[in-house]
Amino acid sequence: MALWAASQWKCWIHLTLLLVQVSLPEVAASCHILRCNSDFVAATLDLGSSSSGSSGGAAGGAAAVSREAVNAGYCSALRSYAMCTKRLSRACRGDLAYHSAVQGIEDLLIQHRCPRVGPTAQPRPPPAETLSGDTCLYERSFFSREGQTPEYLHCSVFGDPHIRTFNNDFHTCAVPGAWPLIDNEYLYVQATSSPARGGMYPTVLTKITIIFKNWRQCIDQQLYQAELDNVPAAFADGSMWSGEWRGHRSLTVRTLNPGRHAEIRAVHVGTVLVVRQSGRSLGLSVLSPRGVVEAFSPEQDLQLCVWGCPPSQRLNTLHPPPSDPLMSTALSAEDHCAGLLPARDVYYQACVFDLIASGDLNSSMAAVSALQDAQTMIPDREGVHLLLVGSAGHTRPHLTLLLLLSILGTLSRP
Repeated sequence: MALWAASQWKCWIHLTLLLVQVSLPEVAASCHILRCNSDFVAATLDLGSSSSGSSGGAAGGAAAVSREAVNAGYCSALRSYAMCTKRLSRACRGDLAYHSAVQGIEDLLIQHRCPRVGPTAQPRPPPAETLSGDTCLYERSFFSREGQTPEYLHCSVFGDPHIRTFNNDFHTCAVPGAWPLIDNEYLYVQATSSPARGGMYPTVLTKITIIFKNWRQCIDQQLYQAELDNVPAAFADGSMWSGEWRGHRSLTVRTLNPGRHAEIRAVHVGTVLVVRQSGRSLGLSVLSPRGVVEAFSPEQDLQLCVWGCPPSQRLNTLHPPPSDPLMSTALSAEDHCAGLLPARDVYYQACVFDLIASGDLNSSMAAVSALQDAQTMIPDREGVHLLLVGSAGHTRPHLTLLLLLSILGTLSRP
């Protein structure tokens, strides 16, 4: 009977998590609580499966032992679940799905009388992967496995700074200092923003650091750094390529404008990064496969290219700072940017914002360069031009999340 109840509970939680994933796509984009949910389900899949088949006079004792083992395994999974949500506390602040999961875990720990301290469920090891001739050629390797080319995502950071995320969100940020743009298993990218000279209160990108992490036989760790007025066409060690696998170079750097432009191709992860200086600021454009972009753990919870800048650091691009009477007026800024850009999209709004904030005509080139990179990297012409919308309001709570808590509470009662 206990085994039947456990099996029924698993069916219910699988169904509920599926409903959450279908009805809340925005949760997966901003907060990876669904990954914690999935890990918890995976950790409890086999609980109780080995206790069937007991018979005779030992049946009662075997059942008791089995119940204790199942409960101990369940408590281990709950503790792992709690640790996973704790690591997401910053990224998921204010997220209803996250807080629902935290409360549900607390209730289940109490109901099952689980000690707060104890062993945790061990993650399932990933399947072993056989290295092949295409191991260091991401696109070929992906095509061999999936029979199709990977889906590519685009991120760009430019100007004051403005961020177009991999999810096609657009933010203008007040983020002085160093902030991670990308942080996954393969790549770490950091941008440093500093106050600009003159203007009202702009900040600009003054340094970009890119670390390619050691990856099998493809590459050893490699570092690239660019600073204002110094965009080298070489890695930090002076080399222009790195990593060679069966006649292919994993990392290469080239330039079209020495000192102000660099293009880095990382074929082992199918990624292209373009660093350029436009006016008095740096910019970065990235094209990377979804599988690479999403290969990160809950601890890597701050990535501007994934989630955009924190809400407390966002500026309203539709309302630039008041213009200095001695500098260009808003009207002339709009006319100037309209003459440089083909559409009144996010790049146009960024151009107007930067021009008014800085009072420097050269600042408009950051948006122009970012648009040119987007046109090169995004195959869908319709997807290049994003329209800027006002701040989105809070989404209404979904009954599906409340259903999840009620099912967890009801089905787990003794």
